[in-house]
Amino acid sequence: MVGTIGVKSDSRECDSELVHIILREIGSSGGISFARFMELALYHPQRGYYASGRARIGRGGDFFTNVSVGPMFGKLLALQFAEVWERLERPRQFTIVEQGAHDGQFAADVLGALSESACFNSLSYVIVEPFPVWRDRQRDKLANFAGRISWGESVDEIDVFTGIHFSNELFDALPVHLVARDEGEWKELFVVLNGGELQLEERRCSGGLRPPIATVTSTPLSAGSDRCYSTEVQLVGPKLIRDIAAKLSRGVIITVDYGFCRDEFYSAERATGTLQVRAQHKKLSSPFERISCADISAHVDWTSLIEAAEMAGARQLGLADQHHFLTGILEGLMVPAALMKLSQADRRALQTLLHPEMLGRNFQVLALARNFTGPLSGFSFARGAGIDHGGTAAAST
Repeated sequence: MVGTIGVKSDSRECDSELVHIILREIGSSGGISFARFMELALYHPQRGYYASGRARIGRGGDFFTNVSVGPMFGKLLALQFAEVWERLERPRQFTIVEQGAHDGQFAADVLGALSESACFNSLSYVIVEPFPVWRDRQRDKLANFAGRISWGESVDEIDVFTGIHFSNELFDALPVHLVARDEGEWKELFVVLNGGELQLEERRCSGGLRPPIATVTSTPLSAGSDRCYSTEVQLVGPKLIRDIAAKLSRGVIITVDYGFCRDEFYSAERATGTLQVRAQHKKLSSPFERISCADISAHVDWTSLIEAAEMAGARQLGLADQHHFLTGILEGLMVPAALMKLSQADRRALQTLLHPEMLGRNFQVLALARNFTGPLSGFSFARGAGIDHGGTAAAST
């Protein structure tokens, strides 16, 4: 996605202070990587879209997520979390670490559901949250569970734990580098100021930056239309998954997001990449529109996360679309009597979470294990639950 912004004309729809911060950094360096631009736009400590508290989900916000549907998503994940506790042989200290917790609604839904579970007395809930505005909102939302909750500003701050690390739409919002194939050579796209507008400019890649593809002979990347191919490279996500795995003594990492395995991620169908910008449920044409007032995201390369986890001593436990993952929980962990007693609101929520044309196929669920013996019910119906190192989905075993 290539775009420009007339800084003066669009200033009303942007955080003007952050725009000036970005322009000063570009002026001092002659240009910044798109990953740096995305970091500033989303995570500048005071002005960024997420850091400032502007990020809004739900009908009145900028985008929907699973938690927007209601408490059913948290209730179903609570069943899966309780199964992890059982398979860990009921440890006395069982920790759920959530990262990207937004206002704490998912944590409230999970803790409410687990309060009736045998694992609740062993449970502590840790939220990784670097921004004060969200910690304050989380404390308000989770006041009834104050004795169970603690916070850390980063994964580095939390203790080694036994249990679960959970995230929902975390990795898609991490900064990405933009690269383009130009006559057989990879170029990185930098954000520059040209004629009073922010633009993307091709420059030679440094430090070996390029898509993590072992071979390009069977991909469109080696074809004669190289100049038309652009995509994203995320360096932050694999590092984060390694850091998380290093903190997990025994248990499971579960992340819910939208993405592709490597071969599909870098296929001809995505010759312009996966970057998207959203505000008020509408896709914007450029990342330079509504700076700090819009979400910027890119699909996840699942293969890169799996490979990074393996480097830290974890292994892939399962990968499934949300429809099959939640169906596995419903079939394996929710008793028929409970299903029969679901309210109409819960039934509607289930339909939204499961339906292929709603959220059921848009999202995937990846589980990574360390010193943990599966399987998990959520992957009972997984299709293509394994990934080889070439990025091709392999059949479940």
